[in-house]
Amino acid sequence: QVQLVESGGGLVQPGGSLRLSCAASGDIVYINDMGWYRQAPGKQRELVAVITSGDSTNYADSVKGRFTISRDNAKNTVSLQMNSLKFEDTAVYYCNANIRPVIYVNARDYWGQGTQVTVSA
Repeated sequence: QVQLVESGGGLVQPGGSLRLSCAASGDIVYINDMGWYRQAPGKQRELVAVITSGDSTNYADSVKGRFTISRDNAKNTVSLQMNSLKFEDTAVYYCNANIRPVIYVNARDYWGQGTQVTVSA
């Protein structure tokens, strides 16, 4: 059973910083892309940032220059450093990873349970 477990959400003032982390566990053969998505109330889930197994990154325009995604392949973790947070960054943030587990032939997408990030004065 593959699981993604997130940590690091919380309440922060505008201009502040938070760091989200996500750890993949279980019988994993390999992990392809890892990323972060977010969903604000009344809105669709959107991509925030993604990082490939070769450490190439891609960011939503709204977070470029403020957020940094990184991964540790030895620990099967992905992190999102969020700086200069704005009100509009408030959302539930979800970790996503494309993982090939032992029990399946093909890789498939897995999701974390979500962690709340609230930016408020």
